[in-house]
Amino acid sequence: MTTPLTCLNYIDGEWLAAKSQAILESRNPADWREVIATFPSSGAEDVDAAVMAASKAYHNWRLTPAPARAEFIYRIGEILLQRKEELAYLMSQEMGKPLAEARGDVQEGIDCAIYSAGEGRRMFGQTTPSEMPNKFAMTVRSPVGVCALITPWNFPVAIPCWKMMPALVCGNTVILKPAKDTPACATLLVEIFQQAGLPNGLVNLVHGHGDEVGQALIEHPGINLVSFTGSSQTGAEVGATCGRTFKRVCLELGGKNAQIVMDDADLELALEGAIWGAFGTTGQRCTATSRLILHRDIKEKFTAMLLDKTRKLRLGKGTESDTEVGPLVNKSQLERVSYYLEVAHNEGAKVLIGGKVCTDEQLKHGFFFEPTILNHVTPDMRVAREEIFGPVVTLIEVSSFEEAIKVLNDTPYGLSSSVYTSDVNRAFQAMRDIEAGITYINGPTIGAEVHLPFGGVKQTGNGHREAGSAAIDVFTEWKTVYVDFSGRLQRAQIDNR
Repeated sequence: MTTPLTCLNYIDGEWLAAKSQAILESRNPADWREVIATFPSSGAEDVDAAVMAASKAYHNWRLTPAPARAEFIYRIGEILLQRKEELAYLMSQEMGKPLAEARGDVQEGIDCAIYSAGEGRRMFGQTTPSEMPNKFAMTVRSPVGVCALITPWNFPVAIPCWKMMPALVCGNTVILKPAKDTPACATLLVEIFQQAGLPNGLVNLVHGHGDEVGQALIEHPGINLVSFTGSSQTGAEVGATCGRTFKRVCLELGGKNAQIVMDDADLELALEGAIWGAFGTTGQRCTATSRLILHRDIKEKFTAMLLDKTRKLRLGKGTESDTEVGPLVNKSQLERVSYYLEVAHNEGAKVLIGGKVCTDEQLKHGFFFEPTILNHVTPDMRVAREEIFGPVVTLIEVSSFEEAIKVLNDTPYGLSSSVYTSDVNRAFQAMRDIEAGITYINGPTIGAEVHLPFGGVKQTGNGHREAGSAAIDVFTEWKTVYVDFSGRLQRAQIDNR
């Protein structure tokens, strides 16, 4: 057992306990007996202090030239690269994902730093002709202000970086509220931001429960923007609160992603995509492949291949090099997945493999659930429509490409999607007709690269996108500027006719 880390809030350049002095524990999901860290159980007073610090720092930071702001972000990327292994190992301990995946999570933060730093010199506006003589017209970008960033536990480095880095480059200040399952990862990440030499108050960290810290942030009058990643149910509440108080809000929410495998697909390639899409991060990602839509001509063969591959997956601690599937993050997640297996049974689905909590002697102290495949699933079943967020994939049979597209679209969500086919015409139809923010042709339902927009349609979000240049649209306001050098009053739509 390791000695628990002591995590603190970070406010105005100081590491502080909660005003209440109350603390919480973060435990290893692979062995709940091990405490990874203790961290503050913060409240409204701590949020007030963070907002005050961020507001004070904002006035100087917004006047710092964007290329100069970007230099700090690039430096953060360099430090992340130097401390990559340290951060990846801590992530595997704290939330359970295998080390290879944890390294990828950190690498995404590094890539985001490099990209966001470049945006400091690409924060372009527009110039356009005026309809009046001797008049100049242009648009420029301005920062929004103080941003509350509420992040989940499944990508505890990548997602905070997606939010913090573009927000800072754009001239905003931020308050990070991480998930209570990954306080140590958030603390080390903010330490790295501090190590890069950012002025005090630009980045603030407040730990605690969502219904206390998160709620205080979204209701606080000093917060100008809320960026939230989490469940659609919570996201709806965040959006409603921000709407009442006229805060800008960016929501990245749930998914019920599907991979279509057509009769002309490369089945070996589709198999690799299905395994990674369904069981990577133990199915705990909004882009997870939770539905496999299989053409009837290949369903039996592909199912046999899928069962054989799934049977060989090794469950274990994320810190062990040969682990392929780690634990669920906590007891609540384990109970949630178990509940959905009861739902599947009651709906008439058949468990082909898995379907229960792992009872292996070596894993009994962790939150392990066996990789699960459900057959005889129809599109109207709850397990085909609701987000399970675990290592569970459903098999749905279709008889045509058109039916496959219809089934894929028939959910409240629309994040990532995938089609395996060798028919270029089908591929382009899929790109046109699938209702999702991301579509892969002959690839799994995974996320976006950092220079491309990430997000979805329907109940997956509120229309904003993260990553890429789209993130700059989230964290800036457009300002239209006119310069009239005619020396007289000119009235648009009146004097130009």
